[in-house]
Amino acid sequence: MKKIISTLLVAAMLLTALAAFASCNGNKVTGVKVIDIPLTEEEYAFAVQKGDTELLNQLNTFMGEIKENGKFDEIINKYFGDGTPTAVESASEMKTDGSQLIVATNAAFEPFEYKTGIYYYGVDMEIMALFAEYLDKELYINNMEFDAVCLSVSAAGGTYTDSDGVEHTVAGGVCDVAAAGLTVSEDRKEILDFSVSYYDASQMLIVAENDTTFDNCKTAEDVETILKGLDKSTSVGVQNATTGAKYCAGDADWGFDGFAFTTVGYNSGALAVQNILNGNVKYVVIDEGPAKAITEKVNAAN
Repeated sequence: MKKIISTLLVAAMLLTALAAFASCNGNKVTGVKVIDIPLTEEEYAFAVQKGDTELLNQLNTFMGEIKENGKFDEIINKYFGDGTPTAVESASEMKTDGSQLIVATNAAFEPFEYKTGIYYYGVDMEIMALFAEYLDKELYINNMEFDAVCLSVSAAGGTYTDSDGVEHTVAGGVCDVAAAGLTVSEDRKEILDFSVSYYDASQMLIVAENDTTFDNCKTAEDVETILKGLDKSTSVGVQNATTGAKYCAGDADWGFDGFAFTTVGYNSGALAVQNILNGNVKYVVIDEGPAKAITEKVNAAN
C-alpha cells in the first residue's frame, strides 16, 4: 500500500511539474509586433562639420539632382517597396589625403544602414555611394557606435559613455559626413550643419506579440497615457543616443518630458528588441523604419 501511495505521490508531482512547465512555455514570448502609431514627428538629414559650406552645398545640390532624376525614389523603393537593395563596398583603408569621402555611420539601423558580410546596405549607404561618385572620390565607410557618429564629424569631437558604463573619447573631424538616420535637432545643430531633409520619420513602440495593452489605442496620446501610467518597475529598451532614448528618458532640448519607467540603453535596436524575448525589457521604442525591419527579422528567426 505504501509503495502505491508513494508511486501516486511521485506521479502527482510529475504532473504538477509538467503543468507548470507547460504554463511557462505557453507564456514564453516568441515574437514581437509594432504598435503602428507614430509617437513623434521627425526629419532625417545628413550632416557635415559646422561651417563646411563647400561640402554642404555640394551635398544639397547632389540631393536635389537625385530627387529630380528619380534616383532617390529608386533607392527608397528598394527598401520600402519591391526593389532589390544594392550592395555598397567601402574602401579597405581610410585615407586623409582628400581622395575619399569618409562617411560616419552605425550599420545597425536597417533599412537605413546595415551590413551583410563585407558589404553595406541601406538608404543612406546607397545615397552616400552615389555622392562619392558625384564628388569623384573613393568611398570609405567608418562604422562606429551611434553615440560617436556626430562627434566624429564635429570639429571638437568629445566623449560618450556606452551601455556598459565605459567612457570613450572620439576625435573630431575624422569623418566628412554623418549618415546614420540622423534626426535634425537643435542640439545637434550646435556642432553640425544639416543637409536638406530627405525622410520623414517617427518613433514607434514594439511589444510582445501576445501583449494586448495597446490594442485599443488610436492616437499617440492614447499610447502615451498608458506609458505615463508605468513606474520604474517596467523597463523599456532603446538604442543609445537615439531620439527614442531621448523620448523615453526625457530631454528638454528636444521637448520630451520623459516617463517614469526605467529606460534601458543598448548599442543596437536589434539587441533591444531581442531583450523583449529574453524578458529583460517590456517594450522598445525606436524609429519606424528600423522598428518594422527588426520586428520582421526577429519573428522570422523565431
